[in-house]
Amino acid sequence: METTQRKINKTTFGNVALKGYDPVAYFREGKPVKGRKEFTLEYADANWQFANSRNRDLFAAGPEKYAPQYGGFCAWGISQAKFFDGDPEVWKITEGKLYVNYNEEIEKIWEQDIPSFIEKADHNWPTLE
Repeated sequence: METTQRKINKTTFGNVALKGYDPVAYFREGKPVKGRKEFTLEYADANWQFANSRNRDLFAAGPEKYAPQYGGFCAWGISQAKFFDGDPEVWKITEGKLYVNYNEEIEKIWEQDIPSFIEKADHNWPTLE
């Protein structure tokens, strides 16, 4: 699913995506890792932070592979046609794609039928403003 510039969940100050977490680390380390300011890259009108230069370079070579789906907004929320904040500590990789959710309670709902929620979210995402 393509991430559009106007739909990246980012901080008010610093324009930071994924609350400063390294999107590549989920795939390489299997856990959320805070990025560092010195390893920042601009993509889709947001600043993405990485734990190291290797992760930054991997992201630069293929951001669509690593960026969270739905711009880092709560995946379940998008399935309900609503924008909710995504918590980088509440995440899951499904079929090679990173999804974040609002909190652990919402994640439990999400996990009850991930394929159906992804289908709904994929349908809703292009139409949400």
